[in-house]
Amino acid sequence: MKLIFFGTPQFAVPSLESLMAQPDFELLAVVTQPDKRRGRGSELSASPIKSQALAQRLPVLQPRRIKKEPEILEQLRQMQADAFVVVAYGQILSPEILAMPRLGCINGHGSILPKYRGAAPIQWCLYHGETITGVTTMQMDAGMDTGAMLLKAITPISLLDNAPDLAGRLSQITADLLIETLLGLEAGRLTPIPQAESAATYAPLIQKADYQLDWARPALALHNQIRGFYPNCSTSLRGLLLKVTATLPLNPAALLALPDGGAALLEQMPQLQELQAEQPELAESGQFQPGQVVSLLKNQGAVIQTGDGLLLLREVQLAGKRTQSGWDFANGTRLQLGERLGEYGEYLEPSS
Repeated sequence: MKLIFFGTPQFAVPSLESLMAQPDFELLAVVTQPDKRRGRGSELSASPIKSQALAQRLPVLQPRRIKKEPEILEQLRQMQADAFVVVAYGQILSPEILAMPRLGCINGHGSILPKYRGAAPIQWCLYHGETITGVTTMQMDAGMDTGAMLLKAITPISLLDNAPDLAGRLSQITADLLIETLLGLEAGRLTPIPQAESAATYAPLIQKADYQLDWARPALALHNQIRGFYPNCSTSLRGLLLKVTATLPLNPAALLALPDGGAALLEQMPQLQELQAEQPELAESGQFQPGQVVSLLKNQGAVIQTGDGLLLLREVQLAGKRTQSGWDFANGTRLQLGERLGEYGEYLEPSS
């Protein structure tokens, strides 16, 4: 089977490697996004897919706008591929391109379609607190992730998974599922299943405002936001930007999710349980407001009052500093009980 691979970020690399390792497949070329300027020196940098393709001596095409470049379109047509395989490419394919391969364009999408169509399915499924997700392969059409579905694979989500953790697992699942999908299509074993539009949800591009932490939200919602949009969620402390990169809602279910069953935290829970029991009265009296430090747990970190429940800061990054544990941060800044993080409604742009 002759294939052309379309992809750009690290998420797509396992799929390209898997296709190259299959003796039944021949990779004719790789299509990826143009090199981008990155880092402090703004030097041009190749995408992970381009680097991998060049290492394997595969031809690489990098159109700026693939729908508008006749020479690229003619090259793709002349290769007469059996299928185009698309994983996180980053450009919309025109009907002309979709119609070129004999078996069509096959996409590996990081969600259980029709849920979380769009550019950021992994991040938004974490934000919404999903407990399972997966990968769907589909035959692409002119819509945004609206094509007929071919195969699905499902994986559980841990309360401590963040976006890079989950992306790493899903990238491997995608690689395996694409092989099964292509072989099944060639053998005529798969029947495409249309998506139910009534069940569709969307995962749009993440905006800067999505990174802002509003401490009036519940502890679990903040935890999901922080792990979903890792590592960019931010608040402020003493007028400085504070990025929050790992947290834990302080409730029994969250403690059980810890690798050690939360043994170290359980020893300190009596004081927290007492504090949580007093929360309504404290909030009513104005003693503790959302965003305030209500406790410092030894070897753990600061506990923050939220709109509903307490949130432990497990890992943070203060402006100009390296990422550090919640406990090192609390000690290093001499954090005081009653100090307040970020005012409600305040917008802070995360550092690059």
